[in-house]
Amino acid sequence: MDPSQALAAVPSRARWLVLALLFVCRTGLGFQFQTLSSLAEPLVVQLGFSQAEIGTLIGLFMLPGLVLAVPAGYVGRYVSDRTLVAAGLLTLGVGGAIASAAGGFGQLALGRIASGVGFVFSTIYFTKMVADWFGGKELATAMGILVMSWPFGIAMGQVGHVWIAANFGWQSAFMVAALYCAVGAAAVFALYRQPAHAKQSTTAGPVGLPRSELVLTLLAATVWGLFNAGYIVYLSFAPRVLMAGGYGPNQAAAVVSIASWVMILSGGLCGQIADRTGKRDRVLYVSTVAAVLSLLLLKQTSLAVALSLLFGLVGVAPAGVIMALTGEAMAPQRRAFGMGVFFSFFFVLVTIAPPIAGWLFDRSGDSYWPIVFAASLFAASALANRAFRAAKRRFAEV
Repeated sequence: MDPSQALAAVPSRARWLVLALLFVCRTGLGFQFQTLSSLAEPLVVQLGFSQAEIGTLIGLFMLPGLVLAVPAGYVGRYVSDRTLVAAGLLTLGVGGAIASAAGGFGQLALGRIASGVGFVFSTIYFTKMVADWFGGKELATAMGILVMSWPFGIAMGQVGHVWIAANFGWQSAFMVAALYCAVGAAAVFALYRQPAHAKQSTTAGPVGLPRSELVLTLLAATVWGLFNAGYIVYLSFAPRVLMAGGYGPNQAAAVVSIASWVMILSGGLCGQIADRTGKRDRVLYVSTVAAVLSLLLLKQTSLAVALSLLFGLVGVAPAGVIMALTGEAMAPQRRAFGMGVFFSFFFVLVTIAPPIAGWLFDRSGDSYWPIVFAASLFAASALANRAFRAAKRRFAEV
């Protein structure tokens, strides 16, 4: 039985229950990642960090992916998805615990890198799990729901970490995120099971990707990497734009978090619209226009709530549409290794963006310039999607 027939034979309720489990556990990735951005102010005040150092620490979370993504994809041929995700979440927790005990840049950097190692393994195999369980017209919808766990965790952190730091100290915020990841690791290991067709094809096929799949995978990774880099820069520097316009730290964090909260709903809805209409590219391009406009207008802080709503409801809604490109780029039997390649290039883009944004802030003294940079990243993501479509047509003609 081929994978599409196997998927059709799986009760729909079982697939959605699996997706619910993965959503809750994957929320820990965003919750742990957001610690540094939410705690930037107390770290600057208490430890004397520059904005470039804050940007570097944000980017260090993604650094391990530069060297580990492809090996992580290869390991999936021999170790179960469940084990790799559980180990990844546990390592995320260890990194948070290390950061909570930090007294300076070095130990915080070590904690962020350790968390990044866990992020590499967990994010690759969370994505593979959903690709294994869903297919056909439901893939963009399912991916849209899965990737919304990232902004959900971030939104939890934008509100929760600031409150925890104000009442219990910034170290406690790192520990709370670490505990969430550890509980998620236990839940995945205890409850997740692979679909039968995925077990049959785990080690099938040669290592590597054909040239056409490699090119399409790298282009899909470019779309996803630029999109996420823009979102990360927005999360890191939008509160500072609002604070420069007169907002308090908690108020600024709450307004910026609106985008992440509404994105949780808009992501799944956007994926469903794209699946039902078949107009994935058009949905992406309309959303990109909304993202760029909402970012460039952010300096008009009187419009901050409306702009945050626009950004969350429309601008970043096509995350699942972009992730569905992975289903078009690589064959199912090469999915574990292909995801490693995909995320390897993705990590290059999201690692370098925050330090560049921090450098722009330090050089200009104006938090708006990193936001302009974020807008350019979203625009470049749409251009990369056009390149993906052109390449796919060219390979189909050969």
